[in-house]
Amino acid sequence: MKKITLLLFVAISFYSCDERAVEEEFEKIHWERRIADVSKLDSLESGRSYLSIYSQIYSISQHKKYNLTAMISLRNTSITDTIYLYKANYYGTHGELLKTYITKPVYLGPLETLDIVIKELDVSGGTGSNFLFDWKIPEHCSEPIFEGVMTSTAGQQGLSFLTQGKRID
Repeated sequence: MKKITLLLFVAISFYSCDERAVEEEFEKIHWERRIADVSKLDSLESGRSYLSIYSQIYSISQHKKYNLTAMISLRNTSITDTIYLYKANYYGTHGELLKTYITKPVYLGPLETLDIVIKELDVSGGTGSNFLFDWKIPEHCSEPIFEGVMTSTAGQQGLSFLTQGKRID
C-alpha cells in the first residue's frame, strides 16, 4: 500500500510540474482580433512611452543572476474613450529588438487592460530590457499607463517589484 501511495504521489508531482499545464493558465492575446480601422480617425494625439523591464537581476555579485517573470500591463485609463496602440516592441539589454507584439493598430476599450507575460525562463532581455509603445488617443483623453511587474518565487521566498512607463516624446 505504501508503494502505491508513493507512486501516486510521484505521478501527481510530475503532472503538476508539466509546463503545458502552466501554459494553459495564461490567456494569449490574439492581437489580430483587436485590429482597429483608424483611417477615419484624424484627430488623435500621438505619444510614445518607454518601460524598463527586468528579465534578470543581479544577486550577490554581477556574476550571479536571478531570473524573473515579467508582466507588462497596458492600461487604458479613460472611462469613456477607446485608445489605440500602434507598436509594442521588446528590446534587450544591448538595444536589440527581440520581439514586436503589435504590427497594426489595435484598440483598448475604456478601462481595459491587456497583459504581456515574459516567462521566467526567457532571459533574452537580460538585466536591462525595455519596451517602447507608440499610441494614439482622442483629444482630451487621459494617457495610457504602462507598468511592469517582475516576480519570482523560490521555496518560501518571493520577490516582486514594479516599474512604470514614461512618456518620451
